[in-house]
Amino acid sequence: MSTEEKEKTYTIKGMDCAGCALKIEKAVSKIDGVKSAQISFAAEKLKVISGDPSAEKDIHELIEKMGYSVETAAAYGTMTLKIGGMDCAECAGHVQHAIAALPGVESVNVFLSSEKAVVRLDPALVDLPHIRQAVEKAGYSVSGPAEAPTTPQLGDFTSRVVTLLAVVFGAVLFIVVIGEWFGLFEHLTKRVPFPVGLALVIFSGWPVFRNVIRATLNREVTSHTLMTLGAIAALAVGEWATAAVVVFFMRVGEYAESFTTESARRAVKDLTAMAPQTARVERDGAEQEVPVADVKIGQTVIVRPGEKIPVDGEVIGGQATVDQASITGESMPVEVASGSRVFAASIAKLGSLRIKTVRTGVDTTFGRIVKMVEEAEANRADVQRFADKFSGYYLPVVAGIAALTFLISRNTLSTAAVLVVACSCSIALATPIAMLASIGGAAKRGLLIKGGKYLETLVNVDVLLVDKTGTLTLGRPQITDIIPLNNQPASELLALAASAERYSEHPLAEAVRDAARAQNLELAEPDNFEAVPGAGVRAAVKGSQVTVGNSRLVPAAQSLPIAEQLEKQGKTLLFLARNGEPVAVLAAADTLRPEVPAALAAVRDLGVKHIELLTGDNERTAAALAGKLGVSYRAALLPENKIEIVKEYQAKGHTVMMVGDGVNDAPALAQANIGIAMGAAGTDVAIEAAHIALMREDWTLVPAVLRIARRTMGVVRMNLAFTGVYNLVGLTLASLGFLPPILAAAQSLPDLGILANSTRLLRQR
Repeated sequence: MSTEEKEKTYTIKGMDCAGCALKIEKAVSKIDGVKSAQISFAAEKLKVISGDPSAEKDIHELIEKMGYSVETAAAYGTMTLKIGGMDCAECAGHVQHAIAALPGVESVNVFLSSEKAVVRLDPALVDLPHIRQAVEKAGYSVSGPAEAPTTPQLGDFTSRVVTLLAVVFGAVLFIVVIGEWFGLFEHLTKRVPFPVGLALVIFSGWPVFRNVIRATLNREVTSHTLMTLGAIAALAVGEWATAAVVVFFMRVGEYAESFTTESARRAVKDLTAMAPQTARVERDGAEQEVPVADVKIGQTVIVRPGEKIPVDGEVIGGQATVDQASITGESMPVEVASGSRVFAASIAKLGSLRIKTVRTGVDTTFGRIVKMVEEAEANRADVQRFADKFSGYYLPVVAGIAALTFLISRNTLSTAAVLVVACSCSIALATPIAMLASIGGAAKRGLLIKGGKYLETLVNVDVLLVDKTGTLTLGRPQITDIIPLNNQPASELLALAASAERYSEHPLAEAVRDAARAQNLELAEPDNFEAVPGAGVRAAVKGSQVTVGNSRLVPAAQSLPIAEQLEKQGKTLLFLARNGEPVAVLAAADTLRPEVPAALAAVRDLGVKHIELLTGDNERTAAALAGKLGVSYRAALLPENKIEIVKEYQAKGHTVMMVGDGVNDAPALAQANIGIAMGAAGTDVAIEAAHIALMREDWTLVPAVLRIARRTMGVVRMNLAFTGVYNLVGLTLASLGFLPPILAAAQSLPDLGILANSTRLLRQR
């Protein structure tokens, strides 16, 4: 982005289908000065990059003219507070007026039953102390931030779907049996004066008609436009009862669309509801409770038992058992103390903490998770782009079929039936509902998928390339063998090596010290310590010159027979020399993650036949690990070599999935068709480079994401097939005169079918 260009995010309200979102995106993209526009239907956000400051006014005017509301998203935040002392509706009114009168408060809702106030505010103008003071002045109390709203259970969600389906099917049955067979509608048409029926139709359908009129003024055609024309056609021939039924199903369809829209946005709302809203910070030696947006990097945050951690940071005092399920998906809590890293939205179950703030707000690991889920919709799958394009051509085709029907049959009711049965929203909803359900469900498990197109690509993966250190292994080497060369006790030699390595930061030095600590060995203070990069260390220990390192630092040990045997086992060797004479060989090995063999077997069962290990380690180490796992390997690789291997397979027509730790492997992760970063919590490079990030280091998530992709694409194909057949059959019967407008009006059925089918993806296996 150039220095002249600025990025702004807008909140868009009023979108009720994916088609609405696309129309806004296309319209804003055409505004002079707008470089790019990207909309997220699920998050209700529009991101615009513009080189012209005046474009913001044009954006507001255009979106409002299209019938939607818009506001700049960055300025406001939401705070939920516990209010004490309210015992009647009048009390709630007093609290609401007291808060609303504060400058910087955009809106406030007070709920008497739950004793909560939800305040939308500008943090730059008003904060928690101001609100508390205003409420207390009104005679009530603010006892602290309220808990985030509880996520609706899947059973409740499903029961709503079933109830709505039952209502629609019941209405259709009533219309067929009572209205058509027993002639109720014909009787009503004759008995009720037409002006009364007309007024009833206009009154009951006005919210939909108003949106249709607004769209028409903007030269847009929607599915409700066609249904409205159908209702007008029914009124034109005096069938006001038929028009009333059309309006009834339009309203049911409108509710179904809002319901399916809500399910699409649930992924974002479930995550954002988990975010802490206030923090307790140390300022001038005292504790102050402030909105999270006011916390600065470097400030000390206090977290008490049972509270959510509001920032990413480092523990500088206290200890606690922390539930990090919201970040890593790991169900078991972890113990943290001074020096430990903690993440926003995790919960201190037991104990209290003092935390030095490292990241706040959208920059926290949790904030980035929410942002990824919000923006995932921008990376649309090819099948989703097909659905978007199809919706653009579908409605004009239906209008043409209706015109042809009227020209041939001169039957107004058949023409009305064609217009009424058309349901393009179902095509537009078929893919994004399923994709967002999967992405949201996966995020709760610690699987971050950056967009629907990656789910579609995953289905075709046939090559898996895997990094070794930190990916297949834990990245923490351990000493496995201590071989004395002069009959000296192994414990004395280990203490000597650990003393020389006492101040080295190399992972192998840490492994030596860990082995010494495990045996409770006493270490001496080294003198004249010298670290030799890529080779080892030298130091004076108890009057002896001690060297610990590889064969380059201790050449005399290179020809030892035991060294060759240990290297064949895939172990890394450290040679210990005293006064220039080799006295011991220490062997270290990285530990294979215990779940890896079973996970790789599951990946093979899912159709990925070729698995290859890529590592910068030597040939022997790579061969030993690859042999244990039954995979091929390539050793002594640099990062650019890994990219070349990815390109090599892609050139042969393979779909490549690469799994790495997101640092040295970042270029290969980006080049692969699917890059998966292991253990991405707090790792910027992993989240940026990879297409999928695993928020905990668990290999079982790799086959899990393949299964999620297959289930998702199966549901998408079922959705598209269902809506295609429904619309084809409906249009055919309507154009031939076999489907009366009354039954054609049940156009909410495909929306409900899509919703019911996609709901299954909320329960990830």
